[in-house]
Amino acid sequence: MKSLTLVGSGASAVHFAETALERGWRVTLLDVGRARPEHVGPELSFAGLKRSHPRASEYFLGPRFEGVLFPGAAGEYYGFPPHREYVFAGHAGQPWRAEGLEPLFSFARGGLAEAWTGAVFPFRDEELVDWPFGHDRLAPHYDTVARRIGVMGVEDDLAAFVPLHAHLEQPLDLDPHSRRLAERYGQVRGRLHGELGVYLGRSRAAVLGSARPGRGACEKKGRCLWGCPNDSIYSPLHSLRELEAHPEFQYRSGVLVQSFEVEDGGRVTAVHLRRADGTRERLPVERLVLAAGTLSSGRIVLESLARAGEPAPRLGGLMDNRQVLVPFVNLSMLGSPVEYESYQYHQLALGITPPPGRSGREYVHGLVTTLKSALIHPIAQSVPFDLRSALGLVREVHAALGLVNLNFHDTRRPGNALELDFSGGGRERGGESRLVIRYEPEPGEGARIADALGRVKRALWRLSCVVPPGMVHVRPMGASVHYAGTLPMSRTEEPRTTTESGRLRGFANLWLADGSTFPFLPAKNLTFTLMANASRLACEDF
Repeated sequence: MKSLTLVGSGASAVHFAETALERGWRVTLLDVGRARPEHVGPELSFAGLKRSHPRASEYFLGPRFEGVLFPGAAGEYYGFPPHREYVFAGHAGQPWRAEGLEPLFSFARGGLAEAWTGAVFPFRDEELVDWPFGHDRLAPHYDTVARRIGVMGVEDDLAAFVPLHAHLEQPLDLDPHSRRLAERYGQVRGRLHGELGVYLGRSRAAVLGSARPGRGACEKKGRCLWGCPNDSIYSPLHSLRELEAHPEFQYRSGVLVQSFEVEDGGRVTAVHLRRADGTRERLPVERLVLAAGTLSSGRIVLESLARAGEPAPRLGGLMDNRQVLVPFVNLSMLGSPVEYESYQYHQLALGITPPPGRSGREYVHGLVTTLKSALIHPIAQSVPFDLRSALGLVREVHAALGLVNLNFHDTRRPGNALELDFSGGGRERGGESRLVIRYEPEPGEGARIADALGRVKRALWRLSCVVPPGMVHVRPMGASVHYAGTLPMSRTEEPRTTTESGRLRGFANLWLADGSTFPFLPAKNLTFTLMANASRLACEDF
C-alpha cells in the first residue's frame, strides 16, 4: 500500500488525510498536538455557568485576570478566554521574531482552527485569477467539505459574491438584533446596492442545527467564545477523532517536525523530529506533505534548505488579511433586553463591491456580530468617559451593540518574507534557528480602508445604526491568522513555487497542502478554501 507522511493537524491536514484515506493511502500524521481541555459543565448555559461554576471569575477571566483588557491594551475588542490559550501557546523548538506583523502560531490538536468562528465563504473566479485554475476546480471539493463538516446558509444577496455549493443546511433563527438589521435591510436594500455597493445577507457558518455522531446541535447556550460544549461549531479536531478510527491512519502527537533530508535528485528521505522531552529522532518517509500552516511549513522548508547548504534561504510573498473593526449602535434596539442564550458569532455578513474601474478581486467582505454574552469590557474601556460611567452606558445599550469585522484582500510582495536567523548559535552549535517574519502593508492600503469605511458607515446609518466616533480599530497585521503565499502555485516553472498538484518544484516527493500555496488572498476567511483545496490536492496524482 502507498504511504505518505503528513505534518500538522489543522484544517488542511485533516481533509487531505481524509481524502487520501478514501483513495487507499496509508497516512501517518505528525503533530505537536496539545490537547483541548474538557468542557466545563457542558449542560449549562452561559448564565448557568456563571451562577454554578465555583471559580467563575477564574474560568472567564483567568486566575490572574489576564483575560481583562485594560485601557491602552492595544485597542483590541476581542478578549480571548484564558482557558483557551493552549491554542496559541508557543513552542521552545520554534523561536521567532517579527517586524510589521504580530504572528500567532498554534501547536494545538486541530491547529489554529480551534479558535475558528466557523466562517465559510468560497472563493469565486474573480478572486482566483492568479491561481492556475478557477472556481470549477474547487467547486466539487467545497461540496465534499460542506458534506463532511455541516454548513448553514441560504441563497440571498450575497450569493453573487459567495458562490453557492451543495449540502447547505437551514441557518439558525436570527437573534433579535440580527433580525432587526435584516428587516431594515429589506426596506433600504435598493439604495444600499445602487448608491453604496453594499449587500447584506446570511453568513455561511460551519455550525450544526441537527446532531451528528460525536457532535451535538447548537442549543444556543451562549458559550461560543469559550468553546461550544456541544461541539456544534466545526473544528478539525472533530475530523481527527474520526480519522483515528481508520485502520490505515496513524496519529503521532508530541513531536515537532523541524526539517527534512534530501538526497540527490530532490527526493526527501526522512524528517527530523523533536520529541516532547527534547530528544531528537530521524523518521524515514516515502512521500512528505506539509500542512502545518504557512508559517510553520515555511520554517520547515527554510531549515531544510539551510541544512542542505543554502546559505541564506528566503521565502517571499507572505500575505495576511487586514481587518478593521467597526463598532456600532443600533438605535432601534435601545432599551431592548439582551438575549444571552443565543448563537454568539456572526449571523449576517456584508459584501462591498470594489470602486468603479477596479478589479472584482478587490471585493471587501465583512462579518456582522451582534454582541450578546461576548466580553464587552474592551468596548466599555474605549468609551470616552470614566470607567463607572462607561460601564453604566454600555449596560444600557448592550442589546444595541454590534461589530462589523471588515476583511481586505492581500497580494504577494517580495519584501514580505520568511527568513532564518542563526545568530544565536543555531545550526552550527546544535541550537535552534530563529524564524524571522517581515511584513509591510501594500501601498494604497489607507485609501482602500477609507473608501470601505465610508461606505459601511453610511450603510449602517441607513440601517438605523451609528458608529461612535473614534472607536474604529485597525487590527495589527497577523491578527486575522489568515497567513498565505510563501510557496505559491504557479503556471510557470519558477523556484520556490508549487505545481497545481501542490508539489514543490525542485523536489520529487514533497507537497504543500496549506495556505503556503495560495497566490492571492481574497478578503474572506480562508479556512473553507484551505479544506477544499487540500481535498483537491489529495485527489491529484502524487
